[in-house]
Amino acid sequence: MRKRYYHFLLFSVGLLILVLVTACSDSEDTASQDEENDELETEESEEATTVSVFKSHLGKGTIPDSDDPHVQYIKEKTGVEYELLSTPPGSEPAEYINLMIASEDFPDILRPIGGVEQTLIEQGGALALDDLLPEYAPNVWERIPEEAWNIVRSASPDGKIYYVPKVYLIPERAALLRQDWLDEVGMDMPQTLDEYKEMLIAFRDQDPNGNGEQDELPTTGREFGRWMDHLFAMFGVAMWEGYPEWDIYDGEINYAGTSENMKAAIAFIRELYEEELLDNETFLNKGDVWTAKINNNLVGSWYHLPANLHERYLAMKEGAPDAYVVGMPLPEVDGFEGYITQKSMGEPEWMIPVASEDNAANALKLLDFFYDPENADFVQYGIEGVQHEVVDGEKQLLPSSDDKPIALGMLNLTTEESMDVRIDNSFPEDEQQMVRDIFEVSKADARRIAGDGLPSTVYDNYPDIQSHKLFQEYLTKIVIGEWSIDKFDEFVEKWNQSGGEEVTQRVQEWYETAK
Repeated sequence: MRKRYYHFLLFSVGLLILVLVTACSDSEDTASQDEENDELETEESEEATTVSVFKSHLGKGTIPDSDDPHVQYIKEKTGVEYELLSTPPGSEPAEYINLMIASEDFPDILRPIGGVEQTLIEQGGALALDDLLPEYAPNVWERIPEEAWNIVRSASPDGKIYYVPKVYLIPERAALLRQDWLDEVGMDMPQTLDEYKEMLIAFRDQDPNGNGEQDELPTTGREFGRWMDHLFAMFGVAMWEGYPEWDIYDGEINYAGTSENMKAAIAFIRELYEEELLDNETFLNKGDVWTAKINNNLVGSWYHLPANLHERYLAMKEGAPDAYVVGMPLPEVDGFEGYITQKSMGEPEWMIPVASEDNAANALKLLDFFYDPENADFVQYGIEGVQHEVVDGEKQLLPSSDDKPIALGMLNLTTEESMDVRIDNSFPEDEQQMVRDIFEVSKADARRIAGDGLPSTVYDNYPDIQSHKLFQEYLTKIVIGEWSIDKFDEFVEKWNQSGGEEVTQRVQEWYETAK
């Protein structure tokens, strides 16, 4: 009996040990499985914090990968890793972005161009940001003026915010002039239209570039009559990179392209073309050709962005060591009040597709990093050795190049203070005052136009009005002398009949609401 009891006891102990061992083993397996699950969840979490960013124009450089120090720095600060996307080489940006939308291959956040923001808004494909911005992008929300947000609201049928706007609180563009050429021909800064023309004649005839050839182009523009806004600005024409804008004419907001101001400006430009004071290849000049002419000391007067002057100025000085660029105050024209067109706010800068709503919080966190003043130094300078170098204890930006990765920039908020910083950091000391002086001249002549922030929906069903095709045809043929200036009246009539009257009514209704 006692023997049987001991056998039972040994069996029970053995069974207990087996249970305990099995339990421990199961526990270890469970713990191991939990660790694997945790690792998987972490990996999935890391994948979820990747934000794809589409920009149509990236400039020089290669697309950074996930190991790029710029990408990693922002990831460390925000928990968000950005993946930069762009238009493939050889593709037209507006066409490509429309193709991307048509195929529903959406990035998490994109920079809209060509009116695509309105396409997305109208089709229900744009995400409303009213509630998301204050929560996930407080710096964006607070730093952009309320007036800009109101303009954005006016661009949507339901009054909601569907995109983050650009905000420029100072003028960006200016009439530029070669001061060394002016000195060479012994003339002062022109004060009137007649004096401006006299200066152009001197540029044409007196060899101010000093190469012994009559190859000077007194002033120039680009194909379709673009980037010669200074010639229109003297007559009070609202122009933006060669496209007529909307401002107050005859007491109401109207299209500058059909104004009497425009007719007078075209007549003057035709005169310049006829006398070879305007580059006779203007309507053939692609952007790179136009730039090369300026860089190679062939152009005396032109229109562009002072903040982009550095590389052009360096190119000029290779052939003309005494080259110096100044801002040209707009010459006075009898009967007209000239001004440089300023568009300060309302243009779309960033938007998030509804299809990317699940990642919207991360996209806005990424955007907010660039608007946070505490990150201003990094946003400006990036990574040492890649975007900047330190010389005598001071950071200096390095020029971009094809073999360097591109640093993502998402901030488009320009104030006088930020422009001062940009000038200090982007220009060597001997150029800084030159650029500041240009901006001072431009500020004095700049005026914000009534059509600032106008939504592209006013052009719905009238794409030719929006593209300015009719205007460009008449401008070109009148200026080169194929048609007389009297044809301008025919243009106005055709423009109104082809949808201009309807668009004008829409613009005037928008203006009453927006103002």
